[in-house]
Amino acid sequence: MQDVAWLDSNNLQFPPIDQALVDPNGLLAIGGDLSTQRLLIAYRHGIFPWYEDGQPLLWWSPNPRAVLFPDELRVSRSLAKRLRRNEFQVRLDTCFTDVINGCARSRDSVTETWITTDMQHAYINLHHQGAAHSIECFQDDILVGGLYGVSLGKIFFGESMFHSVTDASKVAFAYLCRLMREQNCPLIDCQLENHHLSSLGCESMSRTDFRTFLDQYCDVPDPIDWHDIPSLLPDW
Repeated sequence: MQDVAWLDSNNLQFPPIDQALVDPNGLLAIGGDLSTQRLLIAYRHGIFPWYEDGQPLLWWSPNPRAVLFPDELRVSRSLAKRLRRNEFQVRLDTCFTDVINGCARSRDSVTETWITTDMQHAYINLHHQGAAHSIECFQDDILVGGLYGVSLGKIFFGESMFHSVTDASKVAFAYLCRLMREQNCPLIDCQLENHHLSSLGCESMSRTDFRTFLDQYCDVPDPIDWHDIPSLLPDW
């Protein structure tokens, strides 16, 4: 494909994100692998993998970028009621694999299959390395929704969410925002804007401004200490 860099497993470096295509928006590179080291380099520079089974590995850095400032979470009346009633027990990192499997099944149900088996294994490896985390909603000890993403420094990069009970994923996202406020995280990366994310307060940011946030907050000496956060998150 013209003007797109081809990566190999021996070279972990990506081209500058300003070289990403305009159409399709943000396509930057093809190939390489999903090793933990490459993924962490990618996220640090505002790049993420996104492809379907049967496609080569595609790397993206769209412009604009969808982001959400934790202080600006938009809570609807119905969501506020669910939060006040504490209808879900919300946990951190107790069943990461189940969450990513739930997200993959949810995507498959609408013919979106970008969370491939290789992607699942890659993010489970990131989780084992302490770089990927999940927020989980339970009812009667049954997982009914959640989300997962990658953490670097003070930035959280959201990847996907799912629910089998109404609003469970939104509750997980609300808890994520509260947790990120408590941890002085200035920004949650949402990658690409959609109606669901916009309803929660997601907005667009230029790729240049997004890179400025990464440069300022990904390499801080006091990153989010996930080990210091209880696995059972306090009620709302």
